[in-house]
Amino acid sequence: MFRFRLAIAIAVSFGFVLFLGVALYWGSNQVARHFQRSQTAYEAFDHYERLSQEAYRHFKQRMDRLITANPSAEAGVASSRQRLYEAMQVLRNTAVMTTNADSQVVNEPAQTAELGRVAHFTAFLDASEYRFDEVERLRQQGKLEIAVQALSKFSEEEIDGKFQPLIDAAIGAEREKAGKAKRELENLVAQSRWIAILASLLAALFSLTSGVLLLRGVRKPIEALMKGTGEIAAGNLDYRIDLDSRDEFAYLASHFNQMAQELKVQQDKLREGRAVLEKRVAERTFELNRLNEELKSMDIARREFLADISHELRTPITVIRGEAEVTLRGQEREADEYKDALQRIVELSMQLGKYVNDLMFLARTETANLQFEWDSVDLSELVASVVEDFQVMAEEKTISVALEAPTGPVRVRGDKQRLRQVLFILGDNACRYSNPGGHITVALGMCENEASFSLTDQGIGIPAQDLERIFNRHFRSQNALRSREDGTGLGLPMAKSILKAHGGRITVTSVEHAGSTFTVTLPLFSPGPDDYPVNAS
Repeated sequence: MFRFRLAIAIAVSFGFVLFLGVALYWGSNQVARHFQRSQTAYEAFDHYERLSQEAYRHFKQRMDRLITANPSAEAGVASSRQRLYEAMQVLRNTAVMTTNADSQVVNEPAQTAELGRVAHFTAFLDASEYRFDEVERLRQQGKLEIAVQALSKFSEEEIDGKFQPLIDAAIGAEREKAGKAKRELENLVAQSRWIAILASLLAALFSLTSGVLLLRGVRKPIEALMKGTGEIAAGNLDYRIDLDSRDEFAYLASHFNQMAQELKVQQDKLREGRAVLEKRVAERTFELNRLNEELKSMDIARREFLADISHELRTPITVIRGEAEVTLRGQEREADEYKDALQRIVELSMQLGKYVNDLMFLARTETANLQFEWDSVDLSELVASVVEDFQVMAEEKTISVALEAPTGPVRVRGDKQRLRQVLFILGDNACRYSNPGGHITVALGMCENEASFSLTDQGIGIPAQDLERIFNRHFRSQNALRSREDGTGLGLPMAKSILKAHGGRITVTSVEHAGSTFTVTLPLFSPGPDDYPVNAS
């Protein structure tokens, strides 16, 4: 099987790559370890050099202090002692860190010798302080000659005879460690180089051999397949590929021959299907013509809509201008007359502005350019506030309003002002189309992960055939037109657009001449990291 041979070649190649990767990783770790050892040795060498310098400086100042008996030199002695013990502490910390870093390497004698040297230095420094203090006491007792002899003996036997050999031995040991690490690093680099060369040669030899063998195995089948594809492309569907092997190429040739046979059959079916297609094209053409007629009707409706808009806007503008002209015409009038005229102008301007704002709102919703200010909104508080406004509007027609809501908060994520606008639209419609003395019920509740708000009136209702169309722009049912001439048919489309942006929905059930129930459903608020964007489209 060709794929079996190919898998073997890939596996072996991957093995070579993996081996080289492991070798490089091991070599890099060893290089880093030997470099660290060498660096640590040089640092220890520097620490011993500093210790030697600080020790001789301190010894010299102590001797000068004892010989000259100068009290002002006491500060210098304390300062040199402080620097000496700091150098000793640094050396001790370095020895401990080096021992911990090499804890996995079996080198117990070297570790013991390092710590032993540090211990010897510490003991020597403590002993030297004691000897210097003893000489100081002899000098203070007036035994100056004995003190000088003791100081000279300490200098020759202890400093020159013991301390300097300790320093020389420590520095020599660190130099030996650095040299050993350098030699081991050079040997490791040489070994890594030979391993890389040998592995590369083996990988190249294997790649060349396997490539030649695979090429010899695929050349003949590929030539036969290419010839077959050429014949099929030329339209010779009776041509068949003949391969006597049992690998994937033979399987491919068998299916290729089967495909050629099926193409022959499909060619005959295509001729038969062409007639069917032509028939369907004719049917689709008829359907497109019908849709085109519908588009023409929609265009006529659009023109009528623009004419209606022109009329709706022209009337308030004409009245506003007429009010202004009548007020300005003639002699001066009383202030109350001017005030009444201005009040009528303001009311007409507000009516005109509301209509224009509604049109702009719906235009923004269609262009996905509507802005919202998202926040956590308590529907219980919002509905209670809006119901109070409903009651003011309902008093004009002696309509009673009742609220059924839970005592606790019902929180949703949304734009509070936009949701208030939805509730006002539903409440205003309920008040406008309810019969005098009727009743409006407002109910708020929760179900699983949703908040539900419903408004039920006892008004004129909506015909069943109009229930699917009341959310269309500028649509008003016949009974609504008979009940009130004012109205633009924009309120419910605006409410639906706002709720859609909030991830909610609005539904309606109605019985003509009995009343309607509008139900608004919104997802409950669930706090998250990105729940409060300032504006969202």
